[in-house]
Amino acid sequence: MSNRPGQHGAILFGLAGSLLVAAGGLVGGYYVVATRSEARAATRSPVEQKLDQVKSGKPAPSTKALDEMLAKKVDIKTGSGGTAQLSWAELGVEIDQDELSRVGSVDLAALGAKGSIPVRLDRDKGVKALLQLKGQYDKGAINAYLDLEERKIYDDSPGQGIDVWASLPRIVAAARQNAPSFELASVAVPANVTKAGLGIDDISNVLGQYSTKFSVSDKDRNFNLKLAASKINGAVLKPGEEWSFNGNVGERSQATGYKVAHVITAGEMVDGLAGGTCQISTTLFGASFFAGLDIVKTINHSRPSVYTPLAFDATVVWPNTDLVLKNPYDFPVAVLYRVANGEAHVEILGKKRPWTKVEFAREVLEETPYGTEERLDEEMPEGQTTLDQQGFNGYKMKRYRRFYQGKKMVREQKWVVQYKPVTEYVRRGTNPDPNTPMPKEKDLHPLKAPKPEDFNKDKVILTQ
Repeated sequence: MSNRPGQHGAILFGLAGSLLVAAGGLVGGYYVVATRSEARAATRSPVEQKLDQVKSGKPAPSTKALDEMLAKKVDIKTGSGGTAQLSWAELGVEIDQDELSRVGSVDLAALGAKGSIPVRLDRDKGVKALLQLKGQYDKGAINAYLDLEERKIYDDSPGQGIDVWASLPRIVAAARQNAPSFELASVAVPANVTKAGLGIDDISNVLGQYSTKFSVSDKDRNFNLKLAASKINGAVLKPGEEWSFNGNVGERSQATGYKVAHVITAGEMVDGLAGGTCQISTTLFGASFFAGLDIVKTINHSRPSVYTPLAFDATVVWPNTDLVLKNPYDFPVAVLYRVANGEAHVEILGKKRPWTKVEFAREVLEETPYGTEERLDEEMPEGQTTLDQQGFNGYKMKRYRRFYQGKKMVREQKWVVQYKPVTEYVRRGTNPDPNTPMPKEKDLHPLKAPKPEDFNKDKVILTQ
């Protein structure tokens, strides 16, 4: 059988292909082995890498200079004006063994100039160190506030805080240069209350004020007075805004902290929850009256109060009996409420009021005599009497508020105010035993019967 040329070519081509495949296998095998070797080397510990270098005859670079650098303290500027000192190691900086093996010898000055000192950051340690610095050096923002006593408004001021995540790369960059100091990244911390957020820009003038007195011996009542006043102090009424006493002071209950003290119930002075709150509303009413605020809603007590003139009071009962005020001016006003040393005092602050004088006057329209009731007491000796409650005539009165520009009255407002007669309660003993002792005298409410001259027709009582 004869050999054809085409057949010889095919055989030679097949042999060449086989050789190429074999060569490719050898090359691929070489790269696989090399890659696996590099992977094993990358996962070996620093000690193992040094042993490898010794075995290979290549000397391991010295880490003495790096160890000394990592132990050195560095000045850290916190961004809020403070400076801390920590070592690079305390900041989480450690030697990068892979990079160290490539560097060979460690010349800190030369490497630092290029920012290539072989170190890296343990992020967990770095974050922990920065959080500790943050707790020590962050500067809190200062809220804007009203200094009502000084009649000044203080502006807000932003704080400054360490930005932990933005500071991590700064640590690495500074350490790779062996910098003697570096500054952490910081971020401004805005105030929660800005001057614009206060809603008022002038509290330099007193538009109206009023004070009432109370006994400092009644601690529970005093507590109620201060608690209720604290809900009002610093209140700001914007132009045209209505302000509700009940809406701002809230429910007066044991759950909200109020205590039992003297209150008026059905015309009689008894102990009740949140006693004293009406003195807070009355004092606020008086200051608002002279400040020229609109009295949208007010109800007087069922009987006179010892701390304010007749027809010049405002009772409140949660939730329906309310004192509602409105700011009629084109500028906001603020309320200063102070309760201390036996006095409740209110000032309405803002820009200068447009009135030269505001006047309170009253006029008696009707008078109704009070009645007397007797209460029998078997524990008292027969024929002996005590006064449980003094009687007080009822009155229908007209209250005036007059506004003046100079000597000229330019506006007058009128309200009808009514007080029901206060029944006088006399306690009479019925025990016939002559040896029966008199009980201890009860503490009577210090309400005194008014004098006839107190009710002169159209009498001016107060002006400001």
